Amino acid sequence: MSLARLKNRLLARAFTVFPSLAERWGRGLAADRGAIPWDSPRKPLREATLALVTTGGVHLKTQPPFDMTDPNGDPSFRELPVDTPQASLVITHVYYDHRDAEEDLNLIFPVERLRELVERGALGALNPLAFGLMGHIDGPHLGTLRKETAPAIARKLADAKVDYALLVPA
Repeated sequence: MSLARLKNRLLARAFTVFPSLAERWGRGLAADRGAIPWDSPRKPLREATLALVTTGGVHLKTQPPFDMTDPNGDPSFRELPVDTPQASLVITHVYYDHRDAEEDLNLIFPVERLRELVERGALGALNPLAFGLMGHIDGPHLGTLRKETAPAIARKLADAKVDYALLVPA
């Protein structure tokens, strides 16, 4: 096992065994960013188009996996057609225990539940493309995430006239 992979596994284990470490890390990130922006909903969900974004490391089996050798994570994203059978999806992420998500992918990629909401009329539509990211991003990749990845996804959502995005962390 490479040194980077070992470090990733140890860090993931530390966050699992000592949840306060993850909380402290998150508070540090929030302190750097200031207040969280908030905007009131402008359209009822039953009339809205919603896009799904997951940070659980979900991607198509045919797509390149997220880079698990970089201790700072992988700031890239994968486009995921929402009509993809779950058997064609995989999780590449070593920073959390995803055994439960492998049994029920809806825990981190709730496409089936969102389709049910559309069928019931509670949600207007589900955007045909979802986005998969790796949730562990640190160091120099935070800038990449903020300056490149997030704006690229935001442009795609705006071009698709998506009203809301549901971010499902893992």
